[in-house]
Amino acid sequence: METWTVETDDGGGQLEVHTFRPASNASIPGSHAPAEPSGVVVIHGTLVTDSLYWPFARNLSIMLKRPVHCYNRRGRGRSAPQPAGYSAETEIADLQVVMEKSGSTDVVAHSYGGFVALQAARTAKINRLVTYDAAVSLSGNLHGRWRPELEAAVTAGQLDHAWAHLVQGLGTAGPISYLPMGALRMLSILSAQTRLGAEMRALLPTAVAEMRAVLDADAHLHDFTKLATPTLMLSGGWSPSYFAETGRVLAGAVPAIDFAIVPLQFHEGPLRPGKRLAARMARFLSNGSRSPAAAT
Repeated sequence: METWTVETDDGGGQLEVHTFRPASNASIPGSHAPAEPSGVVVIHGTLVTDSLYWPFARNLSIMLKRPVHCYNRRGRGRSAPQPAGYSAETEIADLQVVMEKSGSTDVVAHSYGGFVALQAARTAKINRLVTYDAAVSLSGNLHGRWRPELEAAVTAGQLDHAWAHLVQGLGTAGPISYLPMGALRMLSILSAQTRLGAEMRALLPTAVAEMRAVLDADAHLHDFTKLATPTLMLSGGWSPSYFAETGRVLAGAVPAIDFAIVPLQFHEGPLRPGKRLAARMARFLSNGSRSPAAAT
């Protein structure tokens, strides 16, 4: 793995990038190395850093025989903080910078990252795109998921309360999402003793800004009708149903979009061990045309 940085185009600082390359044969001394194939950029979701996606990115790189680049979005790792005027446009510009500097043409995106990628594909040049549980607000369908109590709790420093509202509102933690608030607050307290749990709590302020960005960019079907990027929208069979509903609606209205369910997968599918999901995405990215997967 290689770690490097790129400068943002708004003067806000840098973005931390981690690159995975497939093992290659040693070159013959004195020969010219072959040109490296174009890369794939992975955009992570909310409340996490890109490090959780490293095993997935490594598998994808090996399967595609291409470099795969993960980057920490604003507010994480050595990347710049979220600016005061943070919005979807901030993320779109950052994605374009990473794609340009890494020589990438394709994008794989999870959850909030899927929202960023689909917004970017409406105006930016992306060769092929795969999303998993893309958090797109379509005709207001995600407004009911927003809880004002979340932002109030973050502002007051009540992070256990904020985490509980986030988990219940989004429903992305599987059966845990349906626990009572008191039980969720206790789980937050316990998980804060772990490195991952403490990291998630620290990222709660970024989640507030990101959820607002999704709602502010609420779109309608006609906003995507001119999308030309061949796109495969995937959703986990055990993910909250609203992800699949959005994917089906978009695939039914936009010729460039296909949708498919990946059975036996939770919302955090790209973060879990195993190669099945990466293999499904690699097949699509390896094709010169759209995926043969039919909408389900």
